[in-house]
Amino acid sequence: MKTSMVLVLTAALWLPASALAHGEKIGPNGGVVEDAGKYHVELVMKNDGLRAFVTDAKDVKVDTKGAAATAIVLVGKEKATVKLAPAGGTELAAGGKFDAAAGAKVVVSLTLQGQPAAQARFTLPAKK
Repeated sequence: MKTSMVLVLTAALWLPASALAHGEKIGPNGGVVEDAGKYHVELVMKNDGLRAFVTDAKDVKVDTKGAAATAIVLVGKEKATVKLAPAGGTELAAGGKFDAAAGAKVVVSLTLQGQPAAQARFTLPAKK
């Protein structure tokens, strides 16, 4: 029994962290989905803006009214911090010029009304 438990734990240590996360799960709006605490955030990044859609762990839509959010966008050596504003329903949005290149990294920090702060970390996949 102890041997099998050790083998299971050893195998778990060898799994890449990305295998345990959402990774490149694509959401209903065409963006990448990642966990942010007890929520899921779908990030849609285009050259003219960012949009983030929030759902709970069961993918039920969460109203973003009263939410506060920021996104840190890293593309190569370029870094930008933008404020995302509630845009109706489950959406948070920010305008601006962004390079939505594969490998861009984005950290979305959000605080929903009456909830603790949460963060989601994204790496944009290559376009398919």
